[in-house]
Amino acid sequence: MKAFSEMNLDPAIVESLRRINFVNATDVQERVIPLALEGKDLIVRAKTGTGKTAAFLVPLKQMSKRGREIEALIVVPTRELAVQISDMARKLGTDPRSVAVVYGGASINVQMDALRRNPNIVIGTPGRIIDLMERGALRLHALRFAVLDEADTMLDIGFIDDIETILSKTPTNKQTLLFSATMPDKIVQVARRYMHDMEIVKVGEGDELVVTKIKHLYAVVEGREKFGALLAYIKQYNPKKAIIFAQTQYAASAIYDALRQQGYDSILLHGGLTQAKREHSLRQFKGGAQFMIATNVAARGIDILGVTDVINFDIPDDPHTYVHRVGRSARMDASGRAFTITVSGENELVKDIEYIARIKMERIGLNTAPYRNIRVFGGGGRGRERSFGGRDFRHSRGGGHGGFEHGNGGRRDDRRERGRHERRERGSRVYYLGGGSGSDSRAR
Repeated sequence: MKAFSEMNLDPAIVESLRRINFVNATDVQERVIPLALEGKDLIVRAKTGTGKTAAFLVPLKQMSKRGREIEALIVVPTRELAVQISDMARKLGTDPRSVAVVYGGASINVQMDALRRNPNIVIGTPGRIIDLMERGALRLHALRFAVLDEADTMLDIGFIDDIETILSKTPTNKQTLLFSATMPDKIVQVARRYMHDMEIVKVGEGDELVVTKIKHLYAVVEGREKFGALLAYIKQYNPKKAIIFAQTQYAASAIYDALRQQGYDSILLHGGLTQAKREHSLRQFKGGAQFMIATNVAARGIDILGVTDVINFDIPDDPHTYVHRVGRSARMDASGRAFTITVSGENELVKDIEYIARIKMERIGLNTAPYRNIRVFGGGGRGRERSFGGRDFRHSRGGGHGGFEHGNGGRRDDRRERGRHERRERGSRVYYLGGGSGSDSRAR
């Protein structure tokens, strides 16, 4: 483990790192920073929580000239990650005026004003970046550095074409750094088209999907017992700080409402909330809330220390999604638990995860009997019982948390970004309203 003071960095950068208790470099930082300072194009395979944000911000700050042009563009899949990177840049001593953060769900006029102040670094989501480029507000003719963070996430949620559009409008002689937890062929293909003599850096275990410090558990219950299984797990394992993943905004809202009714300190995070509400939720979770109920897209790239448990209320259909989810725990070499609730017929999904991720999931028994009479309401505010069963989902655009809310009246870039997020989050499950039986019915 090498100290930052031994990496030929500007003393001011070393001091700013020391102030936030960054004294020794993590593996990804130790390997990436020297190569980036040499000007190499890099593909870096490293999961979130390994310190990769500093791995690209430190060399950007070291090489920045602070002129009147945009030198660096950092492209990320979510608003939360954009804000998180901006916060880290400021902690490293970057002048706040030299950083502009652009994303959908916020006023584009305010962001255009920020760009008129001649920032050196722009951090943003693909849809808003393209919109600003089309309006002539974001000019990349002088770009020296391009960073693509969580590249596989952007591929998953349909942003890969936007990434190519953005890269095609940048100078060919720029330096490009691409960070991704996994290496799908499509990512490598795009990188080869826009990088020169790229070098691949693999950080972590020999296989990209191994999550070695997490204990993987699952339970099999009837569809009507899923919420009871969640309460039984909480009772038996007493997670100190947990993220509960649901497949849809609708289900996330129902779980949030039900946990609050049971007296648990919970917050909600999904793409249907306004940006202000999402930021408030993150502050509450970082500040001590025990549970965050979230959808995949909303939680991608969120780096919160101290998460002891990741709970999959719905087992993901894609093993890679499972890996991304459980990566929210065991941050910075800590240990953690991942618990997945399954219903009859989902055993093949468990086997797929075990095979692809090269892990062993331990089946556990839970006493759900004390919770059988608990009814789950919420979302639409109409007092109708939700049934957490089945493999399909039909999205409701009704009121309450379950509705899909456009934060700024439906501007074009928000429709582009949020529409993709919504399609991804809908998945294939149906959560039935009414009926009250809670049976594991199939959609017809």
